[in-house]
Amino acid sequence: MTHPVFVIDDDDAMRDALVEMLRAEGIGARGWASGMDFLEQLPDSHSAFVLTDVRRSGLSGLDLAHRLLGLKGERWPIVVITDHADVNTAVALMKAGVVDVIEKPFDPQRLIEALGTAFRLIERHRNRATAAEAVRQGLARLSPRERQVFDALVEGRSSKEIAATISISPRTVEIFRSNVMRKMGAANLPALIRMSLHMDQA
Repeated sequence: MTHPVFVIDDDDAMRDALVEMLRAEGIGARGWASGMDFLEQLPDSHSAFVLTDVRRSGLSGLDLAHRLLGLKGERWPIVVITDHADVNTAVALMKAGVVDVIEKPFDPQRLIEALGTAFRLIERHRNRATAAEAVRQGLARLSPRERQVFDALVEGRSSKEIAATISISPRTVEIFRSNVMRKMGAANLPALIRMSLHMDQA
């Protein structure tokens, strides 16, 4: 697991035990005593896991989740550990973007599995971002007219409809369409539409 884990817990013994356990698994881990300290010293890491208790003095796990979602999004998935795992709290945490809620006491393997799930989320986000960047680069190669044709194609318009909309012949639309496919690296129309979806999901 190549992404670091940031452990936030005001219980010194619990925090130190978690950091030690993670390091024993070959995972880079660091600890903070509070969410505010963590945010003030926010590490410079493109992607990471955050492991936090839900109820602490100062900033709560829920508040921290909301803050981090706005700052880092899916690149920093959050796992919450708590000894107060009531349904309402769990639902609120999940809605805030937390990927898993683990009740104390817990089996260490349960935590490793939760981090594995979070790891897959990071990789999925990375793959989407890579695909979106490839689409952006392809779009940058299109002429203004080709971009018009691209937008119309992914909206599901036919060549005749596109021709009528931008006042060119259907034959010319086909030429532009061929150019769009080549510059975007799309084998067919479904592939072109999937590219537009990558842009929406990034």
